[in-house]
Amino acid sequence: MIKKFSFLIGILLFGLHYGQGQKKEQLQKQNADLKKQIAQINTDLAKTRSESKLSIAYLTNVNKKLVLREKVYNNTQKEKRFIEDEIYLRQLEINRQNRELAILRKNYAEVLVNAYKNKGVQNKVTFILSSKNLGEALRRVQYLKQYSDYQDKKAAEITTAATEIQKSIAQKKKSATEKENLLVNQKKDLATINVERVQKEQLVADFKKNEARITAELKQKQTQSKALEGQIRAIIAEEIRIAKAEEEARKKAEAEKIRLAKIAAEREKARIEAEAKAKAEALERERKLAEAEAKKASELAAKRAEEERKRTEDAAKAEANSRDEARKIAAKKASDEAALKAKEATDKLNAARAAEDALARKKEADKKAAESKAMTNFGVSTASGNNFAANKGKLGMPIAGTITHRFGRQPHPVFKNIMEENNGIKISVSKGAVARCVFPGTVSSILPASDGTKTVIIKHGDYFTLYSNLSSNSVSKNQQVSAGTPVGTVAQDFDGTYTLDFQVWNGSTPVDPLGWVSY
Repeated sequence: MIKKFSFLIGILLFGLHYGQGQKKEQLQKQNADLKKQIAQINTDLAKTRSESKLSIAYLTNVNKKLVLREKVYNNTQKEKRFIEDEIYLRQLEINRQNRELAILRKNYAEVLVNAYKNKGVQNKVTFILSSKNLGEALRRVQYLKQYSDYQDKKAAEITTAATEIQKSIAQKKKSATEKENLLVNQKKDLATINVERVQKEQLVADFKKNEARITAELKQKQTQSKALEGQIRAIIAEEIRIAKAEEEARKKAEAEKIRLAKIAAEREKARIEAEAKAKAEALERERKLAEAEAKKASELAAKRAEEERKRTEDAAKAEANSRDEARKIAAKKASDEAALKAKEATDKLNAARAAEDALARKKEADKKAAESKAMTNFGVSTASGNNFAANKGKLGMPIAGTITHRFGRQPHPVFKNIMEENNGIKISVSKGAVARCVFPGTVSSILPASDGTKTVIIKHGDYFTLYSNLSSNSVSKNQQVSAGTPVGTVAQDFDGTYTLDFQVWNGSTPVDPLGWVSY
């Protein structure tokens, strides 16, 4: 029963070290990553604190930091439970080892008592010399050796068991110390979380104290955004109109090119057809002549073969003489010559037929080449269209930062009675940050706003990307740009933060940029 129990505890401990050990490492790694993120947020908050605390970007970072703090605390709670389980199972292991050690010591004591009582064993020399014969003496020597080895083995087992107990106790103490350190860190984390919750509540309270001013600024910003949206829609509508007109003109020009190219191609095909027809007629005459020659040669070969056969039969019936033998040889020679001519005629016929087939294939290939050449000469376009749509979900972000406003109609993060309509996303960045183009295209327009900021519109075939709230632009109208080209420097917003307004339009319809970029 004790052995079964020991085996069960051993399995539990192995599972604990293998399974929970991995989970503990994962939790510790997660916490290390979370703490790095928290440190980065603290750095960002320190940079923006001097600009404005009453900003959605600042509040977003405070909320994000609080969420990360709570994740760290929850991970620490899980790690503490793992350690507590480890301590409990370790204590079970120590109890089991103590019981096994007590049994080992009891058994060893019985061995020593028996050895003391058995005088023959104690007096080994007398025990051996009292043997009746040499065989018995050798068996007694072997017995004494085995008995001594058994005593040594039991003593070694006791020493090993005692050592294992000491290791288990040390590991338990280590786990207990680890738990104490975790508890200390938990208290610190909990205190920090409480302080940051108070800071968040104070920040929200400050927002509400300034509700009238912030609401007025928001409304003014929304009015400016609506005016800018009207300009954007007008520009995009004009771009679409011009693109349609250009496309129609291009299609007409392309159709005319195709018409002229087809006429030229038909003329060239007719010339090729005429040349091929003349060559085909000549080849046909050659083929027919070859067929006639082959037929004549075949008939002659058959006739000569038949003559040879008859002469051979006649020579066999009559006694062959020198004249018959000569006639036989002559017939064999004539038959061989006729067969050779028949073969040459057949080869010539096959060559004539192959020439006709080759001419037919060449004619078709020349006609296709003539059509392709005509299309190229008349400038018929075969270029593929824009592939912006094919890269949906793969575009890079225009700038690194924190997304504070998402696409669509959404309530204000603090003032729930205020609804915001966003045609794109807003990204809070550090001072001096530069927005970059997300895909190759052409700069369609650069719009100045009433607050002094600028909006850059870049055309990508049927799609447009917009970069708003720029203090300066790095591109010019009609400029060809590639992915990563600097577009402009982000300006300071009304709340003191530096925010880029990024939009993606499919024709005249704004779409959610987060469905297009990889972030």
